[in-house]
Amino acid sequence: MMRQGKNVKVFLLALCMSMSFLPVFGSHTGNNESPGPVMYEQSLTVERYVKEGIPNSPTTMAFVGDDILVLERYTGLVRLVRDGQLSPWPVLDVSVAKDGERGMLGITTIENDAYLYFTAADSDAGKAIENRVVKYTWNGDKLVDPVLLKTLPSDNYYHNGGAMTNHNGQVYAVIGDNGNYGWLQNRPHEWKNDTSVILRVDPPGPYYAIGIRNSFGLAIDPVNGSLWDTENGPDEYDEINFVPENFNSGWIEIMGPTDNQTKIDSLPKYGDYVYSNPEFSWQKPVAPTAIEFGSKELGQDNKVFVVDCNTGNLYRFTLNPDRTGFVFESPDLQDLVLNVDDSPDEIIVGSGFGCSTDIELGPDGFLYILSLSQGEIYRIIPAASGEQSVPDSPIIGATTEYILITSAIIATIIVAVVATMLVRVIIKKRKS
Repeated sequence: MMRQGKNVKVFLLALCMSMSFLPVFGSHTGNNESPGPVMYEQSLTVERYVKEGIPNSPTTMAFVGDDILVLERYTGLVRLVRDGQLSPWPVLDVSVAKDGERGMLGITTIENDAYLYFTAADSDAGKAIENRVVKYTWNGDKLVDPVLLKTLPSDNYYHNGGAMTNHNGQVYAVIGDNGNYGWLQNRPHEWKNDTSVILRVDPPGPYYAIGIRNSFGLAIDPVNGSLWDTENGPDEYDEINFVPENFNSGWIEIMGPTDNQTKIDSLPKYGDYVYSNPEFSWQKPVAPTAIEFGSKELGQDNKVFVVDCNTGNLYRFTLNPDRTGFVFESPDLQDLVLNVDDSPDEIIVGSGFGCSTDIELGPDGFLYILSLSQGEIYRIIPAASGEQSVPDSPIIGATTEYILITSAIIATIIVAVVATMLVRVIIKKRKS
């Protein structure tokens, strides 16, 4: 009886050893094992632009000529991407705070001038000092000659903003409320300045807009120079806004659309800033981040693209003839709101991008998407034959995983058969 129990133990041990060949599926979270993003528009396809990926949670990027400068949120590094290759050496290293929504947050460029928005710290990943906007010169290899243009509050780790853009030599930056609730947040009392605003940074000027809760996206319409933003709501109503000069986005009194004129009229008057409803809202928050306009090269010159951080979707909106709002075919979206029970099919043009925090139009007329969670830069290009294309690396990863799984199954069967035969031989010898 003891020998038979020992034989069974031998069999179980062999079987357990064979099972160790099977991959741990839950641990395959690397980029090579993910299916990668997909496009639902047959005229567009997506490819991985930087094969080796971008480490340390990249937040934003900007073109300098054909090169790309990418910000690593947690390390305070700025990295260079040239011809689709990530340079091993950083072009700038500053000390930034990394808690909450702090870190390396925004960049925009005008020729060889680069404007950076970051949360300065007393040491790498140390205590936050303040948010800063600093101008650098790009010499082709490094960012040099820093000039401090603006300091902004960072008393709280949330709603620090950081998105930047520029038009006709004017640089803009946005900051959220950062936990402040005064005139700039439509409350009738004094509080800290330089919060909940879109700022004219260089050259400096009065606030371009106020009443902004938390924004990660600014973009300029290349046709008429109009400014647009995205805005994150609290428990409901994320927004896309057409932002004229002296715009009041309504926070903290209004988030999302309203037809209550009495409520609008009761907003505290700060200067001559005027409220208007968003051009589009999500009732259920998706955390929209970057916003960018399409191009003729993509056949999308009357479109606006938005990425988000909650769902990994790429959204596409059709501009009205005046380019001041959107038009929709779906009856669900005629009220300019994606309500909880509405179908989003008309506006979702791609998915699988992870938490994406930037989208930029490159000098080639193609769209570049930066995924913070996946550490990737993707490029949206025309589909040559109108057929869906899949990035090379995910295909390789999927094929590798298939081979590993198949090999593991075969190995399991072989080892189990050998173990069974071994036990039978032992039992036969014992009987004889």
